[in-house]
Amino acid sequence: MNVYSVLSNLSVPVRRLTFSGSETTYITFFDYNENEAQSADDEETATYEFVQVDVWSKGDYTQLVKDVKTAMKAAGFKRRDEQEFYEDDTELFHKAIRFVINT
Repeated sequence: MNVYSVLSNLSVPVRRLTFSGSETTYITFFDYNENEAQSADDEETATYEFVQVDVWSKGDYTQLVKDVKTAMKAAGFKRRDEQEFYEDDTELFHKAIRFVINT
């Protein structure tokens, strides 16, 4: 599943792994695990893909986080967990949301 295409319709920049633009609200994402979900005759027939989506902002990102979860759910992802941080070095609020999909 192409996470970029799932999130690219949101109103902020979306990048894989890192962001180097000047916007103060943006999304990054990365794959953090992939493993066999199903096999037949010793061949993998389905795969679990685990993805982390990070929402970054200097302001209130509550609605953007809801929009991310809605978009990912509509694409077939299931939310596993999420954590909230404040990054002292960049002064950005940070929400890390982890998803899984069976492909």
